[in-house]
Amino acid sequence: MAALKFLTDGMLGKLTRWLRMLGHDVVYAGSTDDKELIQKARKEKRILLTRDVKLYQQAIGKRAEAFLLESPNQIENLAKVAKRFGFKLEIDVKVSRCPKCNTRIKRAEKADIVKIVPEKTLTYYNEFWQCPKCLQVYWRGTHWIKIEKTLAEARQTR
Repeated sequence: MAALKFLTDGMLGKLTRWLRMLGHDVVYAGSTDDKELIQKARKEKRILLTRDVKLYQQAIGKRAEAFLLESPNQIENLAKVAKRFGFKLEIDVKVSRCPKCNTRIKRAEKADIVKIVPEKTLTYYNEFWQCPKCLQVYWRGTHWIKIEKTLAEARQTR
């Protein structure tokens, strides 16, 4: 499945990070005004995700692809987006993007990240990924259990 291109408004920061981890190209437009959001979605052929009914209606009226998320629940929203656009709620690190900056992450060697990652982490883990842009390092640590639990909940919500 090809990665989807989304544009999220200021209300969907957490959803933005989830979609990036799942491998989708997501631009987060924190404080951009509605007119600019719609123009950007059309110009870059991105699907506008929003919780703002007025913005959604304007986007549809201006022929931008948009999807309205009415719930404040992040897991529910993640499930709805996955169902609507037909993608799996499973992380594949070969296609994952940096949750912080949207750049595709790359496998990293321990020797290259030794000065960035805590010493204990290097002792307990052997697989690492790094964002080539912001240099954030990722590994399947104890937080991975929570990530898998959230994705499992979202799969059940679908």
